[in-house]
Amino acid sequence: MIRYTSSTPTGGGSRGNVTPTGNWTPPACWYEPRSAEEFSKYVENMYDETVNTPGQHSYAKASVGMFRDEYKDGKYQNYNLDKKDEGSWWVAVRDEDRWTEPEAQLCDRQPFWVENGDAPPVENAVTPQVLAELAYNRIQLPTTEVTLAPEAATKVNLPTWAWLDKAKFKEVSVTAALDVGGLNIQATTTAKPVSLKLQPGTEDAETYPASGECVINADGSIGEPYAKGKADQTPPCGLKYLRSSGNGTFKLQATITWDIAWTGTGGTGGDLPNGTFGNEQAVTVQEIQSVNR
Repeated sequence: MIRYTSSTPTGGGSRGNVTPTGNWTPPACWYEPRSAEEFSKYVENMYDETVNTPGQHSYAKASVGMFRDEYKDGKYQNYNLDKKDEGSWWVAVRDEDRWTEPEAQLCDRQPFWVENGDAPPVENAVTPQVLAELAYNRIQLPTTEVTLAPEAATKVNLPTWAWLDKAKFKEVSVTAALDVGGLNIQATTTAKPVSLKLQPGTEDAETYPASGECVINADGSIGEPYAKGKADQTPPCGLKYLRSSGNGTFKLQATITWDIAWTGTGGTGGDLPNGTFGNEQAVTVQEIQSVNR
């Protein structure tokens, strides 16, 4: 089975899965190899569990019995255990979170035997690129919570500085590896932060820059911390609210875009669609109080 290893994510707090941009999604189903021993154990356990479950329907028992006979005493003999060093079984696997999707039903071929060195005659058989795409789905990214100045509450028409610490947003990677029946392949998918998108939570606001897209700095940080003496400067990354939030708050949406690429066995590699991950944070905006004499 596929083994996944993640790099240690940086920073504290909660994490979540990257969301691909555009219409691309990782595979919802694929085919991967099992050794003869693994496959025989899987089928026998499934058979025993089905026939020994009280109240199990007779058609379920008959179906699992026919499936078992196919590989134990029918077309194949004893799960090809006598050929265990000559090949492996290839089985369809579905993403457990997407098994109801139509794409997950495309891998509908029954388990089949493939000799070592032969290519499986199906689409979505595991390759370094398929492993990379599956690893994509397991990337965990840190929550995007920007530091703001002013911090507790900002004022109407007052530029608010925003930035992210370089120590928290570093690259994150996941390696997927498979070593069964002479097939030894792996791929590492790496996500690197490239920009921060600020959406103020109201149309009555401006962003810096005007696009709301703050690119990453050379040192890995995003934006610039506010410091004394910068009050008259325009923040390189930030926003300005044009009205008060009243008794509530505005929901600032801060989203990081991550550049994602992969490398794999045999010098393979390439780019995958960019991903995003973000969250909302509450911002209180107050009117500037003036004193009339």
